[in-house]
Amino acid sequence: MENRKKQVTYGMVGGDLKALIGECHRKAIALDPRAKLVCGCFSAIDELNDECAEAYHVDKSRVYYDAAEMAKKEAGKIDFVSICTPNFVHYSVAKVFLENGINVVCEKPLTLKPEEAEELARIAKEKNLLFAVDYCYSGYVMCKVMKQMIARGDIGDIISINADYMEGCFLPLLSEKEQVNTRIWRTDPKYSGISNTCADDGTHVEHLVHYVTGLKVRRLLATADTFGKKLDLNDNIILEYENGAHGAYWFSQVACGSPNEINLRIYGTKGSLEWHQTHPDEVRFARAGEAAQILYRSGDGIDVPAGKLGRIPYGHPEGYYIAIANVYRNFISAILKRCNNEPLTDDDLDFPNVDTGVSGVKFFYAVIESAKNDSRWVEIK
Repeated sequence: MENRKKQVTYGMVGGDLKALIGECHRKAIALDPRAKLVCGCFSAIDELNDECAEAYHVDKSRVYYDAAEMAKKEAGKIDFVSICTPNFVHYSVAKVFLENGINVVCEKPLTLKPEEAEELARIAKEKNLLFAVDYCYSGYVMCKVMKQMIARGDIGDIISINADYMEGCFLPLLSEKEQVNTRIWRTDPKYSGISNTCADDGTHVEHLVHYVTGLKVRRLLATADTFGKKLDLNDNIILEYENGAHGAYWFSQVACGSPNEINLRIYGTKGSLEWHQTHPDEVRFARAGEAAQILYRSGDGIDVPAGKLGRIPYGHPEGYYIAIANVYRNFISAILKRCNNEPLTDDDLDFPNVDTGVSGVKFFYAVIESAKNDSRWVEIK
């Protein structure tokens, strides 16, 4: 037991000090004392790369200016890499680290094309490597609570699902006076592939619904509004799940006044569950014939195991950093158990994996295909 591995080391690609998501990942990982940042290739701009490395006290000998070089030199030295780059380099960076035997955490969407995502999944499985994708909203404790309540049958058979992801970040692009800002890489097909809003936000919802309900989308029809721009900015989707139930999703990045909202409503034959990302510690639970009640994270009335996963006491709000940290907590636990030749449990593997990433890419491809073909039904295989 004395030789038992207790800490992991990791590197990061992308995510310099001016990049929002990289800072979110580092802060989330820092909540876990079992992980230490030791190397990185934080930016394609040398100055930004050096600045970030210095801020996080990364030894100069382990600061890289090419991700492939980092993967080769750090093989056998680090336990995982966190990839926080723009979408168009996810595939190439993840592939080279997998080929060098390094576990991967990657931002979403996993890749720009389904075949690329499937190739990463194949390599990860062939090399028996752990691969997580940052669909972080499943890290919220109350989403895990809903998952276990549904699995236990608390709301009966699911008959309908309604979900949306709304924000207004690209609303200025619709102004007649506002020209397309070429620095916004998410709206450029060169860097984002065939989809902006669905790939960026919509795949979060696709994963969250599947995570909470266990249901997979069988087919869908969609509209995708571009408003004269190159990629979608507003998507409306009707879905059919494998159990025959139907659902409706709305994703928008031009929703004036919406502050990164995710709203999820799940209806069953015996009850319903409702969750809002702007109030992530609360779930509205209704049973047929009874008054609805509000369940609070770490509060009374939650009798499934996930109710004990909160990090701080009832009444003290948890948030976005914690959700990401919960994904990393399980991922780090799984790495340590593997290093110590201990069997992995379902709880250890409770993080969005590479198959989740593949599913997300297939989802936004189906949405765009339907939208371009007069909103015809498209099956997801």
